[in-house]
Amino acid sequence: MSLPSASREWHLIERPEGWPDPEKNFALRESPVVEPEAGQVLVKNVYLSVDPYMRGRMSSAKSYVEPFKLDRPMLGGAVGRVLSSQADGFAEGDYVLHHFGWREYATFDAQSAVKVSEAIAPLSTYLGVLGMPGLTAYAGLLRVGAFKEGDAVFVSGAAGAVGSQVGQIAKLKGASRVIGSAGSDEKVKLLVEEYGFDTAFNYKKGPVKDQLKEAAPDGIDVYFDNVGGDHLEAAIASMNVHGRIAVCGMISQYNATEPTPAPRNLAQIIAKRLRIEGLLVGDHYDLQSEFVREVGAWIRSGELKYRETVVEGIENTADAFLGMLRGENTGKMLVKLPA
Repeated sequence: MSLPSASREWHLIERPEGWPDPEKNFALRESPVVEPEAGQVLVKNVYLSVDPYMRGRMSSAKSYVEPFKLDRPMLGGAVGRVLSSQADGFAEGDYVLHHFGWREYATFDAQSAVKVSEAIAPLSTYLGVLGMPGLTAYAGLLRVGAFKEGDAVFVSGAAGAVGSQVGQIAKLKGASRVIGSAGSDEKVKLLVEEYGFDTAFNYKKGPVKDQLKEAAPDGIDVYFDNVGGDHLEAAIASMNVHGRIAVCGMISQYNATEPTPAPRNLAQIIAKRLRIEGLLVGDHYDLQSEFVREVGAWIRSGELKYRETVVEGIENTADAFLGMLRGENTGKMLVKLPA
C-alpha cells in the first residue's frame, strides 16, 4: 500500500502561564511521515487521549515526568492501526496502544507499543476504562487508599474518567456509602442514577465542607482526591479516625498563577491519625493483569458502566484538552481521527 507523505501534529510553542491559550501556546504543524526502520512500526492513530497530567508537562518546572519540549510534537496515550511494520510480532492491520499521541501518524520503536484487540473491547476503552485512567482508579482505591469492605468513600471529580470508576469499584467491593462531587446537576444525576453512587452533590451550589457533611453524616474512611483545594479541606474535616486519602490530582490548582492556600485544618491529620499518599499510576503496573481481568469482567457483565466524551478531528485536540480541564467532559475525554 502507498503510505501517506505528511502528518499533522500538535507542538507546544510557548509554555503557558495560567490557562493555556490555544492560539498562543499551541500550533498544529505538518511533518513528513517516516517509513519504519528495523524494529519499528508506522501507526495511523485512531484515538488520542487528553489527560489532566498533560498540563503539568507544559510547564518547565521539575516534576515526576519530563516536560514537553518546545516546537516538538507533544506526547500522550493513543490507539492506532499499524500501516507498516519492520518489527517481529507486529503486522499491518494490528491495533496498538502507545504514547505517541497528539498527531495523525507516528513511527516509533515497536517495544513502545502493546497490541490491543477490538474483539475484546472497543478500541477507545484502552485509553479509558481499561487503560491508564482505569488502572489509576483501581490501584488508587484498593492499594493506596487501602479500601476495605464497609468503608465510606468520597470521590471528588467523580464524573470524570477516574472518579466514576473509583466510585463504582468501591460499591462493587462492598462500600457502606459512596459520595461523589461534580460540577453540574446533570453529572450529579448521572453519578446516582447510572453509576450507583449513594449520593452526590454539585460543588458549585454551596460550600463543599457543608455539602459533604450532610452527605456523609457518619464521616468518611477513604477520600479519593482529584481536585484538591476546598475538597481536600472538606474531606479532612469529615474523615474518621485512621482515614486514608489517595491524592490522584489537584485539578483546581493546575492553572493557578498564584500560590493556592493549603487546607486550613491540617492539624486534624494528627488527631485523626490520617494517612495521605500521592498516587502515580506508573508505580502500580504490577496490578495490570489483575485489573484487566477483574474490571474487564465487570464491564462485560454490565456491572461497571462508563461514559466517553469524543471530539472529532486532529484540529480540535487542543480544544478538547482545554475542555477537559474545564470539566466539559463526562467520563473519558478522547479525540477521534478518521479510520
